[in-house]
Amino acid sequence: MRRWPRLKALIIKELLAVWRDKKSRITLIAPPLIQLIILSHAATLDVNNISLGVYNQDKGWYSHELIQRIKGSPYFKHVYEFGSFQEAKKAIDLQNVIVSVQFQPNFSRLITRGQPASLQMILDGRKPNASQIVTGYLSSIVETFNTDILTQKGVELPVPLGIESRAFFNPNLEYILYNVPCLVAILSMLLALTLTAMSVSRERENGTFDQLLVSPLQPWEILVGKLIPAMVIGIGESTVLMFITLYLFKIPFSGSFFLLYFSMIVFLLSMVGVGLFISSLSHTQQQSILGSFVFMTPTMLLSGYATPIENMPSWLQPFTQLLPISHFFIIIKGLFLKNMPAGDVLMHTWPMALIALFTLSLAGWMFKRRIE
Repeated sequence: MRRWPRLKALIIKELLAVWRDKKSRITLIAPPLIQLIILSHAATLDVNNISLGVYNQDKGWYSHELIQRIKGSPYFKHVYEFGSFQEAKKAIDLQNVIVSVQFQPNFSRLITRGQPASLQMILDGRKPNASQIVTGYLSSIVETFNTDILTQKGVELPVPLGIESRAFFNPNLEYILYNVPCLVAILSMLLALTLTAMSVSRERENGTFDQLLVSPLQPWEILVGKLIPAMVIGIGESTVLMFITLYLFKIPFSGSFFLLYFSMIVFLLSMVGVGLFISSLSHTQQQSILGSFVFMTPTMLLSGYATPIENMPSWLQPFTQLLPISHFFIIIKGLFLKNMPAGDVLMHTWPMALIALFTLSLAGWMFKRRIE
């Protein structure tokens, strides 16, 4: 209990240092809000190497031919065949495929008779940009199929073969429903990382870190004293971003706020751990900024935001599991768009907890080395 007053004083000192510094206040408040508003409309995504599912109830020649054309397309890397609608639905739910194509039982019979026929396409609405691109690819394949049927088989359809599509979790494929929750995660990560990465290096430049070294504080007390203010500011800023997301952008929220904040706290802990580790290695704030940049560049490229993880090379995909934000992306999109159950949230939360434990332990070890 005697350590608490010292720890409390350090925490208050950290909060006051940030609050009294005008530049820090502006950096913490203005950029995240401006970026959230601008990037929600400016950011775009690309898609390739698509995973697609097929549920074929027809088994006739025409459905088989169309499936072979889809498999032969350079856009589709994996084509999985399912035996029931529930299997196809589960594959979309688990993000194993981005689209599932379904053929009605009399598909080939209708085409042979020259009657109108169509195939159903179910899309993953959590990836609206990719889903719209996939729709264009399949529409092009179907259009070529219509032409070839008339040319090769002499079957003239009164109405060309069409596509009936619907999207799970995001019926209108609104890109903003995907983009804004992801931006909340990105900006929360930037805030937590930047704030903690410059914490110790700022102390070194100001000459106050030596005072901490000769104080009665233990290494873990210094670590906690740096961690708690960053967590308080990070959670507060994330709450502001969430408020803007819900009430300014009108993004619907389907899940549990308790699960969201629980996973967000674990996520911020992991990012604070990374930031403190970078800070413990840096002697100047310039080095801290450079270290943060070195971490941020591969993180953003491998997180699944700019490029879907399933489109990356197979040898590279396991490395994405080492990034906390790749797990938090799944959680925040799942809670916003599909009311992700607690079991699925925990499945992606425990890797972030392990990362937080490892990075914080490493940062504490570095602090101990500096003091000794």
